[in-house]
Amino acid sequence: MKKISKELEGVILQMLKPLTGLSLNIVIEGLSGYKVIPFNKKDSKDISLLKKLEKIADKVLNDVNEKGILRPRPNEVGNDIEPFVKKALNAFGYDAKTPTTSGGKKKSTGYPDIEFKDEFGRTNYLECKTYNIKNLQTTQRSFYLSPSKDFKITSDAHHLGISFEIYVEKSIKDLHLYKVRSWKILDLSKLKLDIKYEFNADNKRLYNKDLIIAEKS
Repeated sequence: MKKISKELEGVILQMLKPLTGLSLNIVIEGLSGYKVIPFNKKDSKDISLLKKLEKIADKVLNDVNEKGILRPRPNEVGNDIEPFVKKALNAFGYDAKTPTTSGGKKKSTGYPDIEFKDEFGRTNYLECKTYNIKNLQTTQRSFYLSPSKDFKITSDAHHLGISFEIYVEKSIKDLHLYKVRSWKILDLSKLKLDIKYEFNADNKRLYNKDLIIAEKS
């Protein structure tokens, strides 16, 4: 029994040490079996794709700034950006859609946000982000990828990011009117990821009658 306890203690101590510096391309291939294709600045097809994405980013900036996005918190603006990006992709001839999982379901939550075919028939995955310029060089976590049995990656593809710098133009009571100042397009194949384990429980187990020692109903 003492030996088992020691082994368990060792396992838990290892779990407290997060894995760091894992390349996204390795993680994606390990989880899905599909390759992440790096963006090639010397490839004519990739150059053409980037030029169009730059125009798409400009359109999103202009479209958002026409009316702005009204939200209480900046972290909520990221979700609002995604429909603008889809609309702009479609306006430039790309069929942008919510990725279909390996099980054949449309899944909006989780990585990546958008799947689209470029003019060369290649699949591309696109993650939408927003950022505050003051936090750009901080260690604030801003990218998440969770393993899933029904993963959204179903093809070899570019994995790209499109991120917009947002700012508050004015406040209306408890809400802020956010607009876009600039943008960045990212090649996520080079992104380094960390893994941090966590223990969790659901409500059924948390509020089990055996755990409750006092209550008022």
